[in-house]
Amino acid sequence: MPIRRLDPILADRIAAGEVVERPAAAVKEMVENALDAGASRIDVTIAGGGQKLIRVIDDGAGMDEADLVLCVERHATSKIPDGDLTNIATLGFRGEALPSIASVARLEIATRARQAPNGLRLRVEFGAVSAPAPVALAQGTRVEARDLFAATPARLKFLKSERAEASAVADVVKRLAMANPEARFSLGGEGLAGFDYQACPPGRDGLLARLTQVLGRDFRENALAVDAERQEFRLWGFAGLPTWHRANALAQFVFVNGRPVRDRQIAGAIRAAYMDYLSADRHPTLALFITCPPRLVDVNVHPAKAEVRFADPGLVRGLVVGALKQSLAAALHRATPTTASAAAVKFAQNMPSFAGPAPAANWDWRASPAAPSLLDAAPGFAEAAPAADARAHDAAPQASDLAAPLGAARAQIHETYIVAQTRDGLVLIDQHAAHERLVYERLKRERAESGVARQALLSPLVVDLDPDDAVRLIESAELLGSLGLALEPFGPGAVAVHEAPASLRPAEIEPLVRDLACSLAEDGAAAPLEKKLDHVLATMACHHSVRAGRRLAPEEMNALLREMERTPGSGQCNHGRPTYVELKLADIEKLFGRR
Repeated sequence: MPIRRLDPILADRIAAGEVVERPAAAVKEMVENALDAGASRIDVTIAGGGQKLIRVIDDGAGMDEADLVLCVERHATSKIPDGDLTNIATLGFRGEALPSIASVARLEIATRARQAPNGLRLRVEFGAVSAPAPVALAQGTRVEARDLFAATPARLKFLKSERAEASAVADVVKRLAMANPEARFSLGGEGLAGFDYQACPPGRDGLLARLTQVLGRDFRENALAVDAERQEFRLWGFAGLPTWHRANALAQFVFVNGRPVRDRQIAGAIRAAYMDYLSADRHPTLALFITCPPRLVDVNVHPAKAEVRFADPGLVRGLVVGALKQSLAAALHRATPTTASAAAVKFAQNMPSFAGPAPAANWDWRASPAAPSLLDAAPGFAEAAPAADARAHDAAPQASDLAAPLGAARAQIHETYIVAQTRDGLVLIDQHAAHERLVYERLKRERAESGVARQALLSPLVVDLDPDDAVRLIESAELLGSLGLALEPFGPGAVAVHEAPASLRPAEIEPLVRDLACSLAEDGAAAPLEKKLDHVLATMACHHSVRAGRRLAPEEMNALLREMERTPGSGQCNHGRPTYVELKLADIEKLFGRR
């Protein structure tokens, strides 16, 4: 069969499959164009999950007639005037979005440039372009796409339900809103809960306000500031406390030079940073922003522009891990306050309902005719003494202890939980979980100061590997040696292990070497070994910590609280569970109907 040129419209529809694979992708391209045009307000409306209608209105710079005609031609763009792909400073640059959408939908663009006498409208019917016509319009641009994929019915079969597509659209708009807090964003339409995010001031406070708008008030209460620089890279944003975690990683947002991205390496760095604080099946909530010169990051990896490649991925990974660990360590004993809110709700559910009007503020119970006489005490009442573990210790709490974040220990309940009094509430501490974290952090410090205890094998253990895996291990021999694993090449495709961490059993060494080889092939890190050693230390900490059921003296309880306040990560145990719950007096008073 002879080779022939494809029809231009058919070629556009084929190419559109890479750029616009679902309605959310079309919305992303339209909103990014609005942001590149300097819009301070962007309104998005959809119908039918975006398949029936997508409308994006902005107050940006607008276009004149020449630009309006060119914007629907493939590879026509204003974003890289000098043609330098290493210096891309805009969200869009490929010149493919609008032509791709126009080839598979009914597209209408209405725009008015600054100081233009009137607006212009351009219509494209599945690739067929009409001449521009005048239209009444304020400054800015309105883009409407109707009947998306009607010209490519096969694509419609792969779309999910309208609700699922609408949810994907909302996620796209939210991500772009997080990256641009100075602009106002609104979303409305069928099958979704709309929103209207007001513009926020520039700077850290404005970013936190926008993240609170998107992620909810709980994010503000659980957010830790992150800010670090390394060479020409800067990382900043907010990370959630380890005790405020989720079952999946959908609430992790990463932006590179203002562009929302999904990067496996950064996701791995986030897991590594939280490794000591969360169990493997829980994930933190965070929003991180990486800025760097455009020449140090390649955004031209995929037409969807959701992937990037860094010139020095190891530097970026180290920056993310280091900055997050620094912020988590600076939080010390801090834990999520939402745990206390959940506890208060739980208490309230089990409290008897309060009926009738609240007593007056100056009400005196002694004036009631039903008040009991103090002279007629119930038999045995005066002689009864509270149980030992329910009575506060005899010595009055020190003022310095009361002023401390975790307060002064007042009692031990069931020989497992410590009750502490603060100036404005009380704290309930799980003594075993808290001390387990303290011992674990002490063991890690000792390991960092004196190195990993290692033992020499009676005879070298030879591990056969893929030749490439063996090379990676040898190249990382210095790092592995610092973690207690000494190895050297043993012919092609094999390594000989001479020393191993003393905490590992002999049967665990070969599987560990193979896991290390896989990890190095994936991201160039020796995380499995560190994770394995940390797991051993965590097990040791569990066995060497204060057990539930042990009665503590007041001095021991207060010493435990003071140590918690000085120790990073003491707000949660080694498994990510909170070590204490704090209740404010206001919360307690609500339980009893006093407020």
